[in-house]
Amino acid sequence: MTAIDYITVEQALDLIEDKMHIVTGLGASEAQSILSDIHTISKRINKLRISNCLSMKIYEFMQPEYTEKFLLSSWFYSSPVKKMHKNGNGTYMPNNLHFASTKFLASNHPNIYIGSCSQVDEHGYVSLSMGNTYERRMIDAADIVILEMNPNFPRTFGDVELHHSLVDHFIKVDYDVPELPSPELDEKDFIIGKYIADLIEDGSTLQLGIGGIPNAVARQLYNKKDLGVHTEMLTSEIAKLAKAGVVTGQQKSLHRGKIVTTFILGNKELYDFVNNNPAVMVMDGHYTNHPQVIAQNDKQISINSAIVVDLTGQCASESMGSTQFSGTGGQVDTVRGSQDSMGGKSFIALSSTYMAKNPETGEKEEKSKIAAQLAQGSIVSLQRNDIDYVVTEYGAVQLKGKNILERVKLLISIAHPDFREQLLQDAIDYNIIGENHELFTEW
Repeated sequence: MTAIDYITVEQALDLIEDKMHIVTGLGASEAQSILSDIHTISKRINKLRISNCLSMKIYEFMQPEYTEKFLLSSWFYSSPVKKMHKNGNGTYMPNNLHFASTKFLASNHPNIYIGSCSQVDEHGYVSLSMGNTYERRMIDAADIVILEMNPNFPRTFGDVELHHSLVDHFIKVDYDVPELPSPELDEKDFIIGKYIADLIEDGSTLQLGIGGIPNAVARQLYNKKDLGVHTEMLTSEIAKLAKAGVVTGQQKSLHRGKIVTTFILGNKELYDFVNNNPAVMVMDGHYTNHPQVIAQNDKQISINSAIVVDLTGQCASESMGSTQFSGTGGQVDTVRGSQDSMGGKSFIALSSTYMAKNPETGEKEEKSKIAAQLAQGSIVSLQRNDIDYVVTEYGAVQLKGKNILERVKLLISIAHPDFREQLLQDAIDYNIIGENHELFTEW
């Protein structure tokens, strides 16, 4: 095996020049050691652009005093990036996740890619470990590739094996793999989760995302048989289902017996499960999340959330008004792929209400997440043309194939009872439906 070039963090930072564009990995794949110290070069650079996705830590370079030095472009907003956005040096990159790499590379050139990897094996290979949403394509395109080699990172398989000769420099590190704590589930989560779980058939293939409702769904699937997984994010709850024998993949029509994902994020139990596990395939995000690929899985199930759904079925899933809150991620990818699947279903799940501050009184008051209209400036993450099921704690309704009059009445039926009368009146006042809508109620 040829010699591996190990350098220090300081030597890696010396390679960074003014006005370079640096790309780092998604979530747990980001290069923590380099990013922790990158602020130290601020005196010798004027501007530096960093592109990332779902940052797991608040790094020093994100602080307000470095606003003029670092511009952070992100495919998905997390709390640190939202704070930078307010300062003017954090910005969002709109995308459907399966295009994250290809559309980026069509108009950008990464000077340096920095990320994480597993230990090198006896054959000279490292694993990109926690994901390949866009990472491998950035490695192939970058002028310089620097990976932080970490003995704590699991060795995974799929599109993530990389011979060390394709990497310019390695840094030996020893930090823990970032974990994502499971959120506390409330009664509404479990009610919504049961509505969805009851509509999932044996032998279905799952896409489960992040958050309370997907976790609640997973916890109510233990009576199912031979479930498969083709998902953007592999979570701790999916690993538990696999260990319990619920997820076998034996009825999958694509990659039978395999759990297919593009990135991994959860707890140590999940990381132990994926380590050296040939049943887990971490695949290129352009492949995993492509709707045409997703659709090849019979009975593909897609479960996503939204912030607000309007009475025609438009979903605002990533912004509060015009304020960017998260990102589109793979919502459109998985929704379209699942509905093109033979026997597939897609679910948009949300609780019926949320609490918001009244601008006049300053007091918090309950608002409906089923709205006659989206707030001004809201980003439409999912068009009404793409909607299938919408689920709240008051029920699950299928909008696919339904006209606007039918959609209005179905969505009002799963809104909180306190808001239903007003929603119907708003639908008439905004000319979403006509005044004589009741003429065809019984037809």
